[in-house]
Order: sequence, then C-alpha cells, then structure tokens
Amino acid sequence: MSSIPQFPQFKPIALEDRGFLHNKLWEYQPETSELTFTGLFIWRHSYGLHWSLLADCLILLCQDLTNGAYFLPPVGSHPRTELISTIFAWLREEKGVEKPRLECADRRLADEMFTSGVFKVKPYRDHFDYIYRSLDLINLSGRKYHSKRNFINTLTAKHQFSYQPITESLLSECQRVADEWCQFHRCSEDMNLLDEQEAIAEALGNYSALRLSGGAIMIDDKLEAFSLGEYLNANTGVVHIEKANPHIRGLYALINQQFCEHTFSRVPFINREQDLGEEGLRKAKLSYHPHHLVEKFLITEKR
Repeated sequence: MSSIPQFPQFKPIALEDRGFLHNKLWEYQPETSELTFTGLFIWRHSYGLHWSLLADCLILLCQDLTNGAYFLPPVGSHPRTELISTIFAWLREEKGVEKPRLECADRRLADEMFTSGVFKVKPYRDHFDYIYRSLDLINLSGRKYHSKRNFINTLTAKHQFSYQPITESLLSECQRVADEWCQFHRCSEDMNLLDEQEAIAEALGNYSALRLSGGAIMIDDKLEAFSLGEYLNANTGVVHIEKANPHIRGLYALINQQFCEHTFSRVPFINREQDLGEEGLRKAKLSYHPHHLVEKFLITEKR
C-alpha cells in the first residue's frame, strides 16, 4: 500500500489498504458489524469513506451527500476522549459542521465517553446488530424454530438442492441472482437499494481479494441463493450479504441455515447486522430469536 495518512490528512478506502486496515480492525476485536475491511470497502462510495491515523488510532470519516460529514468510532487502544474532541473540532473548522457527531459507537467507546462528562451518548436502536447462537441457526431446534424447519422441509420436498462454496466460476451467477432480486424489488426507485446493489457488486467483483467466505444454494442445478460473510472477531462470524430468488418459498431459511453450518460452525455467535429501522427486516431478524443485540450509540458534544 501507499504511505499511511496521518491526521488531518485522509485517504479514500482502497483495496490496497486491506492488509493494514484488516490487521488494525482485527486487533481491536470489534463487536459491531461496521468494523470490517469488507464492510468499509464495499460501502465506501455510498458513505464517502476515508481513513487516517491519529495517536495510533484508526479514524474513519464519512462524507455522504445525504448525511454530511461525520465519524465512525476511532479504532485503537489509545484513550479516546481527547482524540474525539480533536476530530470534532476539525469537523467544525474544516468541514463547517455545526454539530459534530460520531455514529455507531460500541459500548466500550460509549462508556468511555459517558464517563468523561464531555459528550452526550444516545442509543441508536435502528443500528443495533442482531447476534445469534450459531447452533440455533444451524440446528433450528425447538418449537421457536418450527416454522423455519417447515419452510425448509417444504422446499426440499419439492426440489433437489445442493450447497456449494462460492468459487470464481459462480460469481457471475451470484450477480445474476442479485440483479433479478433488484428487478423484483424495483431497486431503481429506492436509493438505499441502489446503494446495496453497488455494495453487492463490489463484494462479488473483489471476492478473492477481500478473502470472503461464500456459499450458494443450487436448486435443480441452478444457482438460486447465495450468502457472503467473514469472521468479525475470534468468537463471531458476520453475514454481510444474503440474496435469494424471491419466488422460491423457504429459500432464505435454507441459505441461512446452510451457510451458517458450512462457514461458522466453529464460532459460538453469528452477527447478522442491523435492520436500519425497516419494519419488515426487523420482523424477519426477530423471527430467528437473537441471543442478544449489540448496542450502538450516537455521540455528540454536550455544549
């Protein structure tokens, strides 16, 4: 990679940064789904993501047209109260932001900021991550998963299926499934879905370089669903993307179960990211009975 930017210099997130940034993020052992290189890279255009180092902490700046300039949590072990005061002052002076903010802070940072007495700390429910026990998603045991088992059993009674790890030869078929899903859901009319479509294309187009894990469901020898993820920390896998043919009932339940079984059976927990306040998505995530939610917080100045 090129030279490491030192605050107040920033560099756009680029594929060449993966080694350095992945190591920095992994050292922190994050619990929030934003803090993986893949997540930052595939959404970099949507959020205008840039990075820098300050006091050996990774600083992540977002500059998107809708929400203006703000920061994601600084990543590192350095005490962060003074550091956040510094970057907030920079937002005011250099970007003209009247009320600087930091989004998606984890509990570690929120507690540190609350104790400082300098910042306001507010829960950010729409961004809470859903965490599940791996064995629950793999085995689907008990009454609470009865409907999920029924969906899968109904599908497999009608169709021959197989699970395949994603290789380079399957990437174009995964993109086809994503494109067909977008047609069905009219992505062209929804900016959020267009952003997601771009993120999926980035993930598939850089699949090997990002070192993702992926799995696909073949129905009657045709790829009809796929999922992409990686390890978030030593105890947790994270599912970044999951798409399936919306016309095949039970397919989402099947790809979820199969991908977790083949990819994340060695870790106790799986993070399936946030619901962004979307009612249907929240209902779907709750229907899998999360073990707990990872809280995230909005941090602003008290003054």
